Amino acid sequence: MKLSIKNLSKTYSNGVQALNDINLEIGTGLFGLLGPNGAGKSTLMRTIATLQVPDTGSISLDGIDVINEKHELRKTLGYLPQEFGVYPGVTALSLMNHMATLKGITARGERKQIVEELLHRVNLWDFRKKAVSAYSGGMKQRFGIAQALLGQPKLIIVDEPTAGLDPSERNRFYNLLAEIGEQVVVILSTHIVQDVKQLCSDMAIINKGNLIYQGSPVNATEDLHGLIWEKVIEKHEMPQHEKEFQVISSKLVSGKPHIHIISEKNPGNGFTRIPADLEDVFFTKIMGVENLVPVLS
Repeated sequence: MKLSIKNLSKTYSNGVQALNDINLEIGTGLFGLLGPNGAGKSTLMRTIATLQVPDTGSISLDGIDVINEKHELRKTLGYLPQEFGVYPGVTALSLMNHMATLKGITARGERKQIVEELLHRVNLWDFRKKAVSAYSGGMKQRFGIAQALLGQPKLIIVDEPTAGLDPSERNRFYNLLAEIGEQVVVILSTHIVQDVKQLCSDMAIINKGNLIYQGSPVNATEDLHGLIWEKVIEKHEMPQHEKEFQVISSKLVSGKPHIHIISEKNPGNGFTRIPADLEDVFFTKIMGVENLVPVLS
């Protein structure tokens, strides 16, 4: 199973270039698409899902021309958008039955069995008679995955699936996505680095419509081995450190900035070398930091 994206570009009528000559090869399993808000991730996901047409380029899934054979792709697509609406007062069971019918599962007995199995799988069977509009954020996301699995799709797209979820719901969602990704192509589009770190063996980073990295998270962090340094500073020291060092990220811990810099040499000045993680990869790629040599010792 392989999704192939070649020379894909899209510019909107307001002049914003959302995608610029994107080339990706995505195989079976969980694939992470990382990027900041506005990077072009949702445009790419909507294009793959046949919801909009690119200006140039091609997309294929196991012989299906996605752009010119939209109906064929939709037969084998499961899609969970960033936000989705539901009818007020309609129960999960009724809505799943309705969506299964739209998906072409018209035999009543078969539809009943499939809907029941999916609601059990996402741990919503006990809440099947409750209105989906009254679900918590995590329950809605699990319902979204259940409807995306209707029709045994070969390609599943999930766009920002864990945004707004509490830690326990996020963990449940991770487990569910990991299980699904064993058999089909799952594209996980997110700006949350932890999602990709937890789930994906292959990933890409997109920024301002450009593909700036594709590879494994493990290899990406190895490329920064020995190059990341950390220091706790006072808030008023931040501007000076930004002048003197290549600061790639900072976060407040107990009210004080913890900064990460990238350097091939020991910067001294109280910095401690730390193992690189995927967040460091993300920020260095977004900032365009290149041509640094990993420290082998």
